[in-house]
Amino acid sequence: MKRLLAILAFAMLPSFAFAQTPSETLSQLFQEERQFLWREDPLAATGDGVHDFDDRLPSVTPEAYARRLSADRAFLDRLQRIDRAALSHQEQVSYDLFAFMVGQRVQLARYNDWRLPLNSDSGFYSDILFLGSSHAPRTTHDYETYIARLNDVPRYFREQIANMRQGMRDGFTLPAEIAPGVGQVIDGLHYTRAEDAPVWSPFADFPDTVPEQDRARLTEAGRAAITNAVIPAFDEFRTFFANEYAPRARRTIAAGSLPNGRAYYADLVRYYTTLPDATPRQVHEIGLREVARIRAEMEGIIREVGFQGSFADFLTYLRTDPQFYAQTPEELLRRAAWITREIDGHLPEYFGRLPRTPYTVRPVPAAIAPNYTGGRYNPGPMGVAGEYWVNTYALNTRPLYVLPALTAHEAAPGHHIQGALARELTDLPRFRLNFYPHAFGEGWGLYSERLAGEMGIYHTPYERFGQLTYEMWRACRLVVDTGMHSMGWSRQRALDYLASNTALSTHEVRTEIDRYIAWPGQALAYKMGELQIVALRQRARDRLGERFDVRAFHDAVLANGGVTLPVLEQQIDDYIAAAERQ
Repeated sequence: MKRLLAILAFAMLPSFAFAQTPSETLSQLFQEERQFLWREDPLAATGDGVHDFDDRLPSVTPEAYARRLSADRAFLDRLQRIDRAALSHQEQVSYDLFAFMVGQRVQLARYNDWRLPLNSDSGFYSDILFLGSSHAPRTTHDYETYIARLNDVPRYFREQIANMRQGMRDGFTLPAEIAPGVGQVIDGLHYTRAEDAPVWSPFADFPDTVPEQDRARLTEAGRAAITNAVIPAFDEFRTFFANEYAPRARRTIAAGSLPNGRAYYADLVRYYTTLPDATPRQVHEIGLREVARIRAEMEGIIREVGFQGSFADFLTYLRTDPQFYAQTPEELLRRAAWITREIDGHLPEYFGRLPRTPYTVRPVPAAIAPNYTGGRYNPGPMGVAGEYWVNTYALNTRPLYVLPALTAHEAAPGHHIQGALARELTDLPRFRLNFYPHAFGEGWGLYSERLAGEMGIYHTPYERFGQLTYEMWRACRLVVDTGMHSMGWSRQRALDYLASNTALSTHEVRTEIDRYIAWPGQALAYKMGELQIVALRQRARDRLGERFDVRAFHDAVLANGGVTLPVLEQQIDDYIAAAERQ
């Protein structure tokens, strides 16, 4: 009997009573963090290919954020109790990336930036506009959960508006100087019929996987949800922004002027560069040096084409001469698509491993195009083709001479190659498949513009000048972002600096500066990441000499998906050491 009781007691012990290896403990931690995140953020779950929560939107109340912070602190505590030295090399990489990801969530949570859930060109409201493509319903059940999610929009918007009202009380708002541009986008979110709203798109074209007999019912339910829930929520938000929020927007532009703002911006610099010791002043000085270097190369091209006039005169020429602009949106899209095909033909020369997932070219959605950047990559949910978005709004501000650089950055060899390869990695924790440290991700995009030059994609001096103007644009970001948020620069000074150093149109200069004001720190990622990749490539070339293989180098950079710059440096040092042993 005693033996039977002992066996029963042993069987009833909880699983955690048995000793786990450090590897098993780490794996369990990763799984539990993802399960918690997916429950808390159903939109993230959908993006990760998890559809258990597709019938709802996140809760964004202060209490919900407090709950997430408590969980993140517990996850970090558990991580720190795992013996990192006992893990495999790949597990150590995952350990370090998880520590950065969750540690930064904890660090930045103290600023309660949920009080400001939008920037100059997007925000919580634009996530809803794109629900049709992000949810991508394929079955009757998918449509039913999509409709339930649409019916949850009013609750979600009310919580976001409540958070913005808290920001108004605390002085944590968008700056008044950029509110008109943001208001212009939000004013456009007015729909008189369900069919006019972007979220209607799944009902306009059912896939064959939805039975014919279900479509009329789903269509009517979708129309009711959009008419009675989505459209009124957008109307309420538009009225709130125009009548309450914009009049009380703050009169300063600097993140440093927000409550606890200097510490906030310093933390944002470290977050977006992924460099633990980066400071605003250091980044500003790097930017000034890069601006001077690139300016000299730009001046050389002006002499090459025989232009008679000043640098400013040349920029005016590029901004105004009709030869440099498409006449129709279709022409711009076709030019972009042609460039993608040309680049794709060179990819095997520069990569040993390429993704299986394809991508397509689409215009930036009209609802957000007026205040949007020139182009962007949209990876979409797991399992679908990527999308390279080209902005066809205001064609006289979209010069063709920058299109090759834009395409290289946003499509291939830039964000599509990088992101699709990451999603195809195997035997890694789920959090790493969509992990996107900005300095690595945007640094790779900018490096890809340089790489396109090696491929011979820039066929004219003007296209080479376009590549340099894009590089100069990112160098200027280091100067103007730190200048405005930490050094007292005015918006006008930043506008003048960017306009006088690049050939960007005046429209793009305005939308970009307003983007940096509304999204402090993010603009630093591009140049800081690119400089690190370029430096590591030179290190590999110097060490390996004739054994250096650019394909192997690029495969090594992208081998682990998104990583921080310190992890990338170790990754490349390991690649160099392995190549030296061969």
